[in-house]
Amino acid sequence: MQLSKSEEQLMQYLWKLEKAFMKDLLDSFPEPKPATTTVATLLKRMIDKGFVNYTLYGKSREYYPLVKKTDYFSKHVNGLIKNFFNDSASQFASFFTSETNLSTTELEELKKIVDEQIQKQKQ
Repeated sequence: MQLSKSEEQLMQYLWKLEKAFMKDLLDSFPEPKPATTTVATLLKRMIDKGFVNYTLYGKSREYYPLVKKTDYFSKHVNGLIKNFFNDSASQFASFFTSETNLSTTELEELKKIVDEQIQKQKQ
């Protein structure tokens, strides 16, 4: 299951805060801030989807993510590779490196990351 753009934005704040009350989440948004009811609706949908849960303290709810950011984006990227690049990571890498205007320094850093991962897998 995926998050909508609005839900994803809210989830980003929740991942950053780790645990948050409604006020904390509202404070995270830039101006103009969304209505409390809007954020409450998003949270309810995210709870229903299994991305968020909460602990009740009297009448206040402290929300926390059930899904790690890395797990969510890993699944997202793998779906992208499967759906748009014929399940080929190399086609994705080719597209990414040629279409994103990376500098030589960024490409060298990317190469270093790939080389380090190759070394880890050989061990």
